[in-house]
Amino acid sequence: MTATTHDTLFPPAPESADAVLDGLDPEQRAVATALRGPVCVLAGAGTGKTRAITHRIAYGVRAGILQPASVLAVTFTARAAGEMRGRLRQLGAGGVQARTFHSAALRQLQYFWPRAIGGEMPRLLERKVQLVAEAGARSRIRLDRNELRDVTSEIEWCKVTQTVPEDYPAVAAKTGRDVPRDPAEVARIYATYEQLKRDRGMIDFEDVLLLTVGVLQDRPDVADTVRSQYQHFVVDEYQDVSPLQQRLLDLWLGGRENLCVVGDASQTIYSFTGATPEYLLGFRSRYPDATVVKLVRDYRSTPQVVALANGLLGQARGQAAAHRLELVSQREAGPEPVYTEYADEPAEAAGAARRIRELMDSGVRASEIAVLFRINAQSEVYEQALADAGVPYQLRGAERFFERPEVREAGMLLRGAARASADPEEAAAGVADQVRAVLSSRGWASEPPAGSGAVRDRWESLAALVRLAEDFAAARPEAVLADFVAELDERAGAQHAPTVEGVTLASLHAAKGLEWDAVFVVGLTEGTLPITYAKTDEQVEEERRLLYVGVTRAREHLSLSWALSRSPGGRGTRKPSRFLDGLRPGSAPRGARTAAAGAGGVERGSGGRKRRGPVLCRVCGRTLSDAREIKLMRCEDCPSDLDEELFERLRAWRSEQARTLGQPAYCVFTDRTLLAIAEVRPEDAGALAVIPGVGARKLDRFGADVLALCAGQAPEQVAAPAQEQVTGVPQESSEESEEGAEK
Repeated sequence: MTATTHDTLFPPAPESADAVLDGLDPEQRAVATALRGPVCVLAGAGTGKTRAITHRIAYGVRAGILQPASVLAVTFTARAAGEMRGRLRQLGAGGVQARTFHSAALRQLQYFWPRAIGGEMPRLLERKVQLVAEAGARSRIRLDRNELRDVTSEIEWCKVTQTVPEDYPAVAAKTGRDVPRDPAEVARIYATYEQLKRDRGMIDFEDVLLLTVGVLQDRPDVADTVRSQYQHFVVDEYQDVSPLQQRLLDLWLGGRENLCVVGDASQTIYSFTGATPEYLLGFRSRYPDATVVKLVRDYRSTPQVVALANGLLGQARGQAAAHRLELVSQREAGPEPVYTEYADEPAEAAGAARRIRELMDSGVRASEIAVLFRINAQSEVYEQALADAGVPYQLRGAERFFERPEVREAGMLLRGAARASADPEEAAAGVADQVRAVLSSRGWASEPPAGSGAVRDRWESLAALVRLAEDFAAARPEAVLADFVAELDERAGAQHAPTVEGVTLASLHAAKGLEWDAVFVVGLTEGTLPITYAKTDEQVEEERRLLYVGVTRAREHLSLSWALSRSPGGRGTRKPSRFLDGLRPGSAPRGARTAAAGAGGVERGSGGRKRRGPVLCRVCGRTLSDAREIKLMRCEDCPSDLDEELFERLRAWRSEQARTLGQPAYCVFTDRTLLAIAEVRPEDAGALAVIPGVGARKLDRFGADVLALCAGQAPEQVAAPAQEQVTGVPQESSEESEEGAEK
C-alpha cells in the first residue's frame, strides 16, 4: 500500500556491495554490516526494518561473504516473504530463499519424506473446519458456527504450543485460556480430529512443522544435510514466533550462531495463535555476545501520528511495555489526529465515507486510504457507506491479486501477444501501448466505469496491470513485451502484487505490515477495543498493542472514531475506548478526573443534523434496534403486507439499473430496502424518503422510477408533477433520511 513510482518499482541493481549500503542511516548500516554471530534488531514501526535486513543479506551476497543458497530468511506471511524476495532480486541478491516457516518446512518435508519415512507423503488438509465439525459430531458434541471456529483455533493453539489432547484441560487452566467449551470436551474433539486425520492419511499445516521437527530430531543425517545447505538465518517479525517454530529454528541452527532476528515486542498481536515475544526479549540472555541494534527513526509517520503512538505505549504495562521503543519521526509536521464521536454506527460509517471522499477530492488516491476495525463483522456497514458515496474499495484478505480470474486471463493474453510481437513493427509500439491494446479487449479503458461493483473491480485489476506496464516501460525503455511478461511471472511467484485503486477495508490484525497515507481506525468503544473477552491484564495490553499497530499504519492523516450506540435511535450508552483516555482532547488518563463532556475539541459526527429519535415498528409500535428490522421498519416476526408483485418489479428494475451503471445490485438498493418499499408502497416522495436505505442522493436519482413502479406505471411514464414532488422534498428531511439509512 506504499506509494510507488517506476523508480522505486524497478530500480537498477546497485553497482557494487558498497553501493548497497548507500542511503542507509547509521543504525540500518550497523544492521547491514553485522554479518557474523547472533544479531538482534529491535525495530519500531516505520523504521525501515525490512530495508535493513534485505540490505544486510544483499550486502553479504554482493561482498562474497554469504552464498545466496546458504541463506534462509523466514517470516510469517506469504505476502511478506514475497516482498522480501522482490527486494532481494532488485538488490542483485536473487537465489536467496525467503519463505514462511510453513513453506520452508513443507519444502524440506516433501524432499526428505522418501528417505526419512518412506512411502507416499500424506495429503495436506487445506481447511480444518469441516474435519473439526465431524470430530465434534463423532464425539456427540454439537457446535454452533462460532464454537466451531473457536474450537478449531484452540486446536491450532494446542499444536503450536505442543500441547497434546490429554494435557489440554490442565494447560488451559494453568494459562488462563478463554476456552470455547468445557476443556474436557475440547480435548475429546481434538483427540477425535487427530484420529480422523490419521485414518484418512492427512496432515494439517501444524503437522508440517511437527513432522519436520520430528524428522530433524530423529534423523541426524537429514539434519546434517539441511545444516550444510543453510548456514545463515534471518527471522523477521520474531516477536510472533511460537514455541514450535522456535524449536524448528533451533534444529535448523544446530548450535550455530549465524542468526539475525528482527522484531518489536510492542507489535505482538497474535498470542492467540501461540506467538510470544519471550524469545525476542530473552535473546540477549541466550546469546550474551549478541549484537543488538535499535531502530527508532520513524520514516513513515508525521510527528503528530508518532506522538499519539508513543502516548499509547506510554500508558502500557507488562513485559513488552518495559522494552518499548520511543519512536522519533523523521518527517515534516502534518495534521493532528482527528477524534470523532457519532450517535450510531451507520452515522459513523457515513461520516468516514464523507471524509474519505473529501481526501480523494483533495488528491489522496483511494489506494492510499484504509478503514481499520477490530473484527471483520464491522466491515459490512463501511462497504455499504462507501458504495453509497461512490468510493471504490477492496477487502483485505480477499482473493489474491494474481489469482483473480481477470488477472489470470490477462496474463494468458499477454503471453500470447508476447510470442506474436516478435514482429519488429509490433514490438516497436512499446510495452505500455501493447499492454493497453491487449487489455482494452477485456474491459480496460482510459476512464473507469461508474460505480463500484464487479465491473469496476475488474477494471481496477486491469488498470493496475496497465500502470505496472507504464512504470516498467519508463524504467526499462529497451524492454519488450516478453520482458514484462517475465516480470509478471516473477511477481506472481513472489505474490508481489501491484497496487489496486480502492480504499482498503481491513481488520487491525490484517493491517499488520502495511501502510497508507490516510487511516481511519473505527469502532473504538469499550467492548470492541479492548474486546469484551479480553479479561486479563495481558489480554488487555495486547488489545492496546493492536490499536498501536493500527495507528502506526498512517503516514499523514489519522482519524479515530466511535459510536455511542449500535443502531439509529438506540440508547447512547457506549463509552470511548479506555486506550484514548489522556490522549484524545478533553479526556484524562484512566483513574484521573475526566474533563467535561464535549470539551477539548473532540468532534461530534452529526454534521449539524438533528439527532434522530427512536425508530418504531409500524405494525406493533415497539422500538427497533436491530439494523435489519430498522430497514424493514417493522419487527422481523410482525405480519408482513408485502406486495410480492411490486417487489419483483422493483428487483427487475434494479437489475437493469445495475447493468447500466456497472454496479452490483445492492449499490442501487439492498434487498431489504426493496422489501420495505414493497411493503410501504409509498405514494409520494416524502413517504419514500423516510424509508431507511433511500437517502437524499438515491431519492434524487431513483425516486421518480420507484414511485412510478409503486403506482403501477412503467418508469418512463412518470408525469412532471411527480418529478417536481421528488425534487421538492425539504432538504432537512432528505439529509436525515440519508444519515439514517442502513449501510
